Amino acid sequence: MKYVVDAREMKHYEETVIDTMGMPSLVLMERAAMAVVEEICHWAESEGLRAAEKRVLVVTGNGNNGADGLAVARILSQEGWQVTVYQTGPAGHSTREWERQYKIIGYYPVRMVSNWPQEEYTIIVDALFGIGLSRQIQGEYADIVKELNRRPGYKLSVDVPSGVHAESGKIMGEAVRADVTVTFGWAKKGLLFFPGAEYAGRVTVREIGINETCFDAAGKRPGMFCYDEPVGELLPPRKPDGHKGSFGRVLLIAGFEQMPGAAVLAALAAYHTGAGMVKVICPEENRGIVQTAVPEALWGAPENWRQGCEWADVVVIGPGLGKNSRVKEILAGVLRECSLPLVLDADALNLIAGDMSLQILTADQGKTGRGMILTPHEGELARLSGKTVSQIREDREHAAGILAQDLHCVLVCKGARTLICREQGENCVNLTGDSGMGTSGSGDVLSGVIAALLAQGADAFSAASMGVYLHGLAGESAAEQYSSYGMTAGNLVEAITEILAGPEYMQRQMIL
Repeated sequence: MKYVVDAREMKHYEETVIDTMGMPSLVLMERAAMAVVEEICHWAESEGLRAAEKRVLVVTGNGNNGADGLAVARILSQEGWQVTVYQTGPAGHSTREWERQYKIIGYYPVRMVSNWPQEEYTIIVDALFGIGLSRQIQGEYADIVKELNRRPGYKLSVDVPSGVHAESGKIMGEAVRADVTVTFGWAKKGLLFFPGAEYAGRVTVREIGINETCFDAAGKRPGMFCYDEPVGELLPPRKPDGHKGSFGRVLLIAGFEQMPGAAVLAALAAYHTGAGMVKVICPEENRGIVQTAVPEALWGAPENWRQGCEWADVVVIGPGLGKNSRVKEILAGVLRECSLPLVLDADALNLIAGDMSLQILTADQGKTGRGMILTPHEGELARLSGKTVSQIREDREHAAGILAQDLHCVLVCKGARTLICREQGENCVNLTGDSGMGTSGSGDVLSGVIAALLAQGADAFSAASMGVYLHGLAGESAAEQYSSYGMTAGNLVEAITEILAGPEYMQRQMIL
């Protein structure tokens, strides 16, 4: 796994390395600049640039991000590049590090300008604002960002694209659209969350001397991580002498009314992720559809849900459930009478959101330590939280974290960057997936995947985090085979089998 940080965490670790551990700030800055230069030179080599084409414009502010830019300009000039620095910002408002870098660069063949130069450049380096940006970019700076985006040339941002909020990924008025962002230490949340991820381009994380070594001295670890391991290293081990009972029994209360497909997809996903047995509780009229599509599955009538809970190791309730009084009674009964690990999805979440007694019951069950996983998308999260979707999007991580604490559960906040939050401890952000997963039934597949991992012994947070990761890998694989436009939820199930069987997926490497 790899850690992900926000601006406050990064500032704390940087101060720890400098003030407590004694690393000079100029050494860190030099290493950061070298990392950027290496990225630029690698790109130039891959593009086959001739010497005359090695023309770079570095656009700098007068903070530490601008100081990084000055160091980049100096080193590139030593590498034979024709370098121009467009220095912005009022005089007398620069940081100490910027003043030092400005003094040094005066001894090198770097052209300094205070307005946009007329020439065209092969590459433009954005070093205007760093991770500390907290205000909207307006006026002159907004014009600079717009012009930077308009100009031709390969765009590289230092640490974060100027105008992207380093914690939320929000666009602060205007923002640089980078082809690549070179960031330091760890990925910043704003580079991974949308819309910031669109502006960051390809993200590369470089080691500059701020790493896990400083955690003890800093007294804390980052509050978020992402998986990047081969998926086979994460899954629960399979005992060679195991049998269908030892690999877990999943009970699905799903596929009511006119929605048997939800139960089919969840059941197939559970089996393809390793569950030993699956039983579907659904109406008699849907029994034939379910057992034809999933002949391995057992069936139970809705009135026999209690016997199903006695048989099972894990319960999933919600996919294709509907919201009538009968299913509401079953949901209340499962919450009140059953102590098994529980995955709540889709209509179960909407029923809870609309009934305070169910919310209280859910929270009370969470307090007991029962493994509970809720899987809302943004709209469902808004209803559960009593907020608007716009309010949720303002700070999705905060909203999901608060609800996880209130309900004492693991919360899977589904989206382009799914967040997995828990009551205490580090949260997880998922970087796998494809836009083609925005299709009917994708969430039903995820519920089945998570349930199978729970049934095989994973704790609630691990099952949710690993399940989302595997689900996203399946989405990427399905998109390669069927395209983002043509893939269906059923293709996700097929892809899960391929992933768990294919060595190319077991050795997956992330870009971070």
